[in-house]
Amino acid sequence: MMAVLDALLGTVNVAFLYAILIWLLVDSLRQSTRNNHARVVLHYFKRGGPMVFAVFTVLSCAVISVMNIALAFYQYSSRRIIGFNSVSLVLTWVLATIVSFYSMRTKVRENKRFRFPLVLILWWFFACIIDALLLSSKLVKKFESINLWFFLSKDNVVDSVSLPLLVLLCFNVCARENSDLEQEQMLLQKEEESSMEEEDEQAFTNASMWSKLAFRWLNPIFKTGRIQKLELGHIPPVPPSETAENASSVLEESLRKQKLKGGSLTKAIAYSIWKSLALNAVLAGVNTGASYIGPLLITNFVNFLLGDNGDSSIQYGLVLAFIFFLAKTAESLSQRQWYFGAQRIGIRVRAALTSLIYSKSLLMKCAGPTQGKIINLINVDVERIGDFCWYIHGVWLLPVQVILALVILYINLGGTPSFAAFGVTILVMVCNTPLANKQEGLHSKIMEAKDSRIKVTSETMKNIRILKLHSWETSFLQKLLQLRETERRWLQKYLYTCSAVATLFWTSPTLVSVVTFGACILVKTELTTATVLSALATFRILQEPIYNLPELISMIIQTKVSVDRIQEFIKEDDQNQFINRHSSKISAVAIEIKPGEYVWETNDQTHKNPTIQITGKLVIKKGQKVAICGSVGSGKSSLICCLLGEIPLVSGAVTKVYGTRSYVPQSPWIQSGTVRENILFGKQMKKDFYEDVLDGCALHQDINMWGDGDLNPVEERGINLSGGQKQRIQLARAVYNDSDIYFLDDPFSAVDAHTGTHLFKKCLMKLLYDKTVVYATHQLEFLEAADLILVMKDGKIVESGSYKDLIACPNSELVQQMAAYQETLHQINPCQEDDSASCRPCQKNQIEVAEENIQEIMEDWGRSKEEEAETGRVKWSVYSTFVISAYKGVLVPVILLCQILFQVMQMGSNYWISWATEQKGRVNNKQLMGTFALLSFGGTIFILGRTVLMAAVAVETAQRLFLGMITSVFRAPVSFFDTTPSSRIMSRSSTDQSTVDTDIPYRLAGLVFALIQLLSIIVLMSQVAWQVILLFFVVFAISIWYQAYYITTARELARMVGIRKAPILHHFSESIAGAATIRCFNQEKLFMTKLKALIDDYSRVAFHNFGTMEWLSVRINFLFNLVFYFVLVILVTLPRSTIDPSLAGLVATYGLNLNVLQAWVIWNLCNVENKMISVERILQFSSIPSEAPLIIQDCRPEPEWPKEGKVELRNLHIRYDPAAPMVLKGVTCVFPAQKKIGVVGRTGSGKSTLVQALFRVVEPLEGCILIDGVDISKIGLQDLRSKLGIIPQDPTLFLGTVRTNLDPLEQHADQELWEVLSKCHLAEIVRRDPRLLDAPVAENGENWSVGQRQLVCLARLLLKKRRILVLDEATASIDTATDNLIQKTIREETNGCTVITVAHRIPTVIDNDRVLVLDEGTIVEYDEPAQLLQNNSSSFSKLVSEFLRRSSQSSFQKR
Repeated sequence: MMAVLDALLGTVNVAFLYAILIWLLVDSLRQSTRNNHARVVLHYFKRGGPMVFAVFTVLSCAVISVMNIALAFYQYSSRRIIGFNSVSLVLTWVLATIVSFYSMRTKVRENKRFRFPLVLILWWFFACIIDALLLSSKLVKKFESINLWFFLSKDNVVDSVSLPLLVLLCFNVCARENSDLEQEQMLLQKEEESSMEEEDEQAFTNASMWSKLAFRWLNPIFKTGRIQKLELGHIPPVPPSETAENASSVLEESLRKQKLKGGSLTKAIAYSIWKSLALNAVLAGVNTGASYIGPLLITNFVNFLLGDNGDSSIQYGLVLAFIFFLAKTAESLSQRQWYFGAQRIGIRVRAALTSLIYSKSLLMKCAGPTQGKIINLINVDVERIGDFCWYIHGVWLLPVQVILALVILYINLGGTPSFAAFGVTILVMVCNTPLANKQEGLHSKIMEAKDSRIKVTSETMKNIRILKLHSWETSFLQKLLQLRETERRWLQKYLYTCSAVATLFWTSPTLVSVVTFGACILVKTELTTATVLSALATFRILQEPIYNLPELISMIIQTKVSVDRIQEFIKEDDQNQFINRHSSKISAVAIEIKPGEYVWETNDQTHKNPTIQITGKLVIKKGQKVAICGSVGSGKSSLICCLLGEIPLVSGAVTKVYGTRSYVPQSPWIQSGTVRENILFGKQMKKDFYEDVLDGCALHQDINMWGDGDLNPVEERGINLSGGQKQRIQLARAVYNDSDIYFLDDPFSAVDAHTGTHLFKKCLMKLLYDKTVVYATHQLEFLEAADLILVMKDGKIVESGSYKDLIACPNSELVQQMAAYQETLHQINPCQEDDSASCRPCQKNQIEVAEENIQEIMEDWGRSKEEEAETGRVKWSVYSTFVISAYKGVLVPVILLCQILFQVMQMGSNYWISWATEQKGRVNNKQLMGTFALLSFGGTIFILGRTVLMAAVAVETAQRLFLGMITSVFRAPVSFFDTTPSSRIMSRSSTDQSTVDTDIPYRLAGLVFALIQLLSIIVLMSQVAWQVILLFFVVFAISIWYQAYYITTARELARMVGIRKAPILHHFSESIAGAATIRCFNQEKLFMTKLKALIDDYSRVAFHNFGTMEWLSVRINFLFNLVFYFVLVILVTLPRSTIDPSLAGLVATYGLNLNVLQAWVIWNLCNVENKMISVERILQFSSIPSEAPLIIQDCRPEPEWPKEGKVELRNLHIRYDPAAPMVLKGVTCVFPAQKKIGVVGRTGSGKSTLVQALFRVVEPLEGCILIDGVDISKIGLQDLRSKLGIIPQDPTLFLGTVRTNLDPLEQHADQELWEVLSKCHLAEIVRRDPRLLDAPVAENGENWSVGQRQLVCLARLLLKKRRILVLDEATASIDTATDNLIQKTIREETNGCTVITVAHRIPTVIDNDRVLVLDEGTIVEYDEPAQLLQNNSSSFSKLVSEFLRRSSQSSFQKR
């Protein structure tokens, strides 16, 4: 046996010898070819630490080498023979000494950091482990005769001296290697902070080895958290190696290398983190090895307890106890460092992948992956890959654990029983595998169901205002609840499968032990208390690999899927390489448009944008103004996208654009932040130019109205800005960019007549007079000033030329569109045309008419708020609500009873078999196994009952919490959604709900069950030695103090982790939505920097959150290890007559699990409170103040109401908040039945508020509104809103089909749908798709133009056939010809209806029966249009004059 061991060790030594030699040769060759230019000496060497470490390393190697040489000479001289192992060991150590000296000398000469070769480090670790094992085995064998000379004997002196040196060497290497990257980053920082700040901010990086082991570097954060509420500013930055900048650059470099080799993303990730993974693997190995020392030595300890008492025996027992203590301490420390290291690697991988996906998504076009898919990559796939860093070592640890367990069983029980145990272990694993596969399948189903629900929830939350105005929220809620019911059914099946897996986990030691002990009896292997208890301890450790195998397989599969998904995403062709972008050249050409065909590309076949075909060459010169016009859906926006390089070129030549570019999309893209940030968009502030831009874009009045001026916060998607304000802000952003070429997509549709004129004259013709401007427009009055007009039809440029040339051709497309425009002008009183020229221009502040937005008046009330977070402990009411949610909590005591009975049965069975085998022949084999099996399987029944009941409670609790939250959110007033970003609602509906579904019930139950186990062990220990109770009281007191000290900081960190994730997702969503704008402005770098800052904010909180948990675990682990040690000491020192050896052995066996159990209690205790924050957040949204009831049974109007449609406003006073000013001030008027009323007024006059009041979005402070004599405040909201119709200014389409968008409630036949489509001139467009009414509509209607979306909304309104209709500029994005037809349709179809039109364009209201002019919340004018036009001084008359003056040809001569 010794010969085989000698040969084996010698072989390994030789392998290391060759490896070190090869490294030396390769490095020598590299040194000879390297330039010897001296590098700048870093201040790293100012400190003596690294040099001392290097010298100590070389000296240690030298000492060990000399001692091994001396030992080899001694062996040869005394025995005339020398072992293969001794020779190879001497040679390897001598070479290791040479290489360590060579490495130190090389680094000093080149002024480099000390980093010893990896092969040398591995050799030190290997030598340390072998040395420790050899010395330990000798110690245990010769323990009876141990003394000081034992360590100094000729056979042991080398091992005794080498081991401490090797241990110090390994610890130092770990500390140095672990902080290597962080140190390098610190050295390269250009700006040095003061020493105090640097120490505080780099607490982890500068920490000593012992500080890192005990997590003492976290103490300053705990002190801060104890004194005050912890905020982001109190958290030190993440270590440099974990920063997004460093992590992403390392991964990108790795990816570049892998691409050259044709490698994969998996290899690239592994290559970027392999050093950290290797160190982590060493820690995992040490932890596993230490955990098996207990079961190995328990035999010796129990035999000692059964033996005779004597001084030498007590000494032996005390040393055994001390070895147990050292092993448990090593296990605890290595586990803490292993887990924390895994989390660090996870943080780094998440940061790198998130940055990688973001940089790629900025290059993706509209035809690329959907926003939802990209967000899923971040939310699900990146998280899963990060989590896998924690599981990765299980791949090799699992077989190691099984082998170690079998070795121990073989030593104690022999071959047959150990093989029987192995067979049953494999059988249990095999049985577990199909369950795990089923779990995975069900989990996939849950995720699919969740994706469907989240998609609908997201769209619903974004469009909740529309749903409420149409009174559709109840139907959409039902649809959402149906999706949740599907998810709940899959969840129920999944949790019941989890119950089966959990039952198998808890009963696997029972099953293995019954079979193993049965095999012992069959082969007549003697069972003793010592061997039985050692076997039971081993079975308990085997529990983990049995349980982990299916989960590990599942994680590997899921991670592979996630890696493949990300790899597929980053490998997609960069369709957006801007091949049309060219540097500015001296010639006069700005854009060269060449013949070609451009097609929107998509994988999901949902887009149906027209193909752009350019048949002839066009040249646009610098400084020219180019107008693009055409009917709805003709391809105007797509042509601009072609020029921007946003649509792939399928055939033909590339369009060339010379110079820098700015882009104003048709649907405004506004960032969260401030108005100033949106305009500057990464540029430096130039005050004079900035003021000119504000003036040119008519923003001065808005800025003066906002309390914070241009620092006014802009909320998500610009929700607190009106459509016109958003349009003008993004126009200002483009102008301030000071580009060579401007692309403006219908910039005048969202503004009124005067503002449109102002923008055209001051902005387009003045500020941009020398710039090239390409603008698409429906306002044909703006065509005259263009140098070149491009007329679009069916995706082709059908006409191009100057206005004069095109208008001269009677059959041209432009002439036909102008004819429709002239028809519009003729609707206005001709006499007004004559007077218009003599009218003086009115001041802007008197006549500006723009849509008003509620939020403008709300001032501070509507400010963008940081997400609210509770402070202090999670309230007990949250726990109690959670516990009693399901079945009023009646099953909770039953579950607890099942766990207690299981614990009693398990301990009873273990005590029985240890007692029965204490004395040979105490019971016969039949009684022994019969009773043991009965007790064991009795416990199995209770555990099965517990797991099944837990699953039932978990499902019911999750469902009730979800229903409470979603119902509350749907019943919330519109103002709640205006001030609450949808991302906050989504995070609760997705992340928090998922935590409640599958995590929290088991965390909470796990805590309680672990406490029951812990208490049962304490009770067991107290049966042997009552003194243990006193010890536990002290330890529990200290533990509770530690936990209380810890939780104040940890709780706030956990809350911050949840809050800091949302901004990353928000930035992603925002950037993807505005990717075309970001690319056009060349601001990718700015947005990437912002993302990395957000990732670092999240990482620093997550990093310290993980660290705090380990800080607590280290301390509590040590306390319980100490308790275990003292218990063993008590057992050793007590007289044998006073203790039951079987019971004492059982105490020692269960004590081995004490630190694991205690760690499980602490882990769950920390996690429960952290996870319960999810319940707290859900309950926050379960108690939102709701709006008025949907139906009031006692006050329901008649089914036919309203019959007439008469609307009376009586002394209406409205304000949005007690602190805000009054918006409507005593408005009193009557809208006669079946008449058309136009409502006009400047920004802030109260137009939109009037509409909101009509729909009871805001309730009046005083006064009332009557419809056909019914006070609308007395009836239910559903009864009111379902009887009114509205077309909002922002046209909204839902993901689905044409049919579901027209008729979401499925109340109409297909024939009715086709009729309204024909009336809205959409039937032909819908018939182009063979799927007709089932043609898909993309998310937010992205595959329809804005004008087409407005027509769909109009069709939706006409289908409802309401008596009272509200049109909020329903045709703003529609060309004049179509608009005339639509206005005719509206007049015909709404005959007999009361129509209230909030107007921004004069032709929309000129033919109304009445016009209401509002100013500052009061009525200025209310009369028939003809009457108001007769008075030239009336506000309405001035407005019409401005429109006519703008429309006259003389106004558009170039200046």
